[in-house]
Amino acid sequence: MNRPISSKQVCVTATSPPQVEPTTKTVVGKPPAGSSRRISLLLAVAAGICWAVVVAMLLIGDIGALPDPIAPARLFFYLLVLLAAALTFAPIERQLGLHGLTSEGMLGMLLLVYTIAFVPAPVGWLLAPPDAPVYLLLAMALLLSVSAIALPIVFVTGQHLFRQRAQRYDVRRARRQAFEIGAFAALLVGMAGLRVLTPIGIALLLLILMTVELLFLSFTAAE
Repeated sequence: MNRPISSKQVCVTATSPPQVEPTTKTVVGKPPAGSSRRISLLLAVAAGICWAVVVAMLLIGDIGALPDPIAPARLFFYLLVLLAAALTFAPIERQLGLHGLTSEGMLGMLLLVYTIAFVPAPVGWLLAPPDAPVYLLLAMALLLSVSAIALPIVFVTGQHLFRQRAQRYDVRRARRQAFEIGAFAALLVGMAGLRVLTPIGIALLLLILMTVELLFLSFTAAE
């Protein structure tokens, strides 16, 4: 005999949720670590090749002897320096999150290499009219290029030296310290132009910059 179905059984059957089979989710994210390492290695190799060609054109190709600033060989040299700088700084900017590092590095390295390759070396002191622009151009090139090179180094070093998280990942602090390093290199050029580049003068300049940075750190710690 068939037993009658009670109202409770009907309610349970009607309200029981349908069972859904588990499905696998496809996660779209970053590429595997091995692939990222291979890409970084390829970019590093490409940057090294570009810089090697730049140095070869400077030392062997005598690129600086070309008088025309828009000669095809010089235009190729400019583009090669920009490409080498982009391949050098772009992966670092992406890895560390240092926005603007690539553009700063490209500008600084182009200005530095251009000064070395095409600007005659100064023969007089800083205040001599023919040589003053050369000293200023070299100082500006060193300020930009050295600051760009020092920024990732200072940023990574600060993550190991400072204990507070706000200071460890403070990009403004890293930029300030990198700028101070670049300013140190630029001021050395000025001291050389003034004929006062002595060990005592270098030590005093370094002491002044270190004192300024300690004051900055003390103010930020007090805040």
